[in-house]
Amino acid sequence: MVEAIITKNDSSFVDGLKAGVSIAVGYMPVALTFGLLARTTGLTLYEAILMSILVFAGAAQYITLSLIAIGTGAFEIIFTIFIVNIRHLLMSASINEKVEEDTPWKKAIYAFGITDETFTVSATKKGVLTTGYMFGLCLISYSSWVIFTGGGYIAGATLPEVIQQGMSVALYAMFVGLLIPTAKKSRKVLFLAGFAAIFNSILTLAQFPTGWAIVIATLLSSVIVEWFMGRRTNE
Repeated sequence: MVEAIITKNDSSFVDGLKAGVSIAVGYMPVALTFGLLARTTGLTLYEAILMSILVFAGAAQYITLSLIAIGTGAFEIIFTIFIVNIRHLLMSASINEKVEEDTPWKKAIYAFGITDETFTVSATKKGVLTTGYMFGLCLISYSSWVIFTGGGYIAGATLPEVIQQGMSVALYAMFVGLLIPTAKKSRKVLFLAGFAAIFNSILTLAQFPTGWAIVIATLLSSVIVEWFMGRRTNE
């Protein structure tokens, strides 16, 4: 009990800011790259920054850029991002058990700032967390992401036109770079990516709209892989 109280007293707003410094630094190159790619995708500076302000989810924003680049409709983009970000419901519910009781509107504010990184930092901190700690942790991470999104977009204007156009390829290269190391460690990820690619190719050849082909392929591959892995676990 005494240890929990001491830990709680040590989780102030300033402590949250300090804990989030490493996250803010880590977000810098990723946000800069996002801003740069947003420019090559055709977004305006205000649209790129507004996306970071309203979405604040790296993977979701990168996926959105790739969907915009191929002309996907708004509904398909929203639905796809909902599937990608559904894990945030579980993360927020988990963190809610560690943070002190407070008014719902305050919880809603810092819940918006829950990312994979802020979740990891807050979940591994011992004791009861204060609302101030969560505000500090999320604020510095959020500020870094938004500011460097704008910085990346502006910096992109200084690059030669040829390089700016070539950066669109970097978006797909980045996804491949993220997929391969994960697939090596997890057969589930490998099967998921493989099935999604097969289904998307079939639907595309069947002349499905690009956005819906991605959505359906994602859902089908997820259901099949989860069903298959679930059966193997039960056997």
